[in-house]
Amino acid sequence: MPLDPAIKTVLDQLEEAGGPTLNEVSPPEAREMMKTLALLDGEPEPVSRVENTTVAGVPVRVYASEHGPQPILVWYHGGGWVIGDVDTADSVCRKLANRANALVVSVDYRLAPEAPCPAAADDCFAVLEWVAANGAELGGDTSRIAVGGDSAGGNLSALMAIRARDAGIALRQQVLVYPAVDLTMSFPSIEENGEGYLLTKDSMVWFTNHYLSGADPKDPTVSPYYVDDLSGVAPANVLTAEFDPLRDEGEAYAERLKDAGVPVEVKRYDGMIHGFYGLGMITPIADQAVDASAASLRAAFI
Repeated sequence: MPLDPAIKTVLDQLEEAGGPTLNEVSPPEAREMMKTLALLDGEPEPVSRVENTTVAGVPVRVYASEHGPQPILVWYHGGGWVIGDVDTADSVCRKLANRANALVVSVDYRLAPEAPCPAAADDCFAVLEWVAANGAELGGDTSRIAVGGDSAGGNLSALMAIRARDAGIALRQQVLVYPAVDLTMSFPSIEENGEGYLLTKDSMVWFTNHYLSGADPKDPTVSPYYVDDLSGVAPANVLTAEFDPLRDEGEAYAERLKDAGVPVEVKRYDGMIHGFYGLGMITPIADQAVDASAASLRAAFI
């Protein structure tokens, strides 16, 4: 279907405004641009409790929608492993806490190029491992844990599901929102949707160059698509967008999971672009997608 009209209006306005793209500025400047983009998700929803703390040496922000032990969603923000933080993920985390009736632990993992791979994944697993053992201290039910994230956070969530399987940590679900799972960027949608839809191929090259810092993009510790054995990982809820450069790899990863016997829900949001999940002010489909993720999580937590 055609590009969503509301999304097209925003893209047209951005093009008319001009200015540099992400790949034309420094990482600190790109981080400021990301903060501006995050404002397009609208007014943050109130939740019962928000707490900034540190676990396993990693800063986190904890959201509770009610008192008493709740299932836990460990959330990894997007931003190409270079930009983004708990502030840019704040609005989505509040929505997920309320709508999934979950305790959300948002992870402020280290960013490249200051801390290239595997720093982000190591931070993410340190938090997950701590939550599995000590999540009750935050008000969580450690018998019901899921991981999730968008874009680079989807990449990290997929990697965490694999590490959790190998470490004997039981997860109820992995929520992969337009995940980057093939850092070789070899699928057709990278070219097909590589210009004009907010996230570009050039930006992905910029992100991966900073993050990999010379590492092999086909290394399964950074590209979960190339993990030999995906059997036994947590059931997956995979969300993709029609006009996203990462569309094909997300859907191909869902197929790989299915082939390995993993229960998978996969949905492509037609007319949408990369990043739409956090564009609640622009399109109602953003909240519909968050609602769908939350419903899937609630079912997984039963």
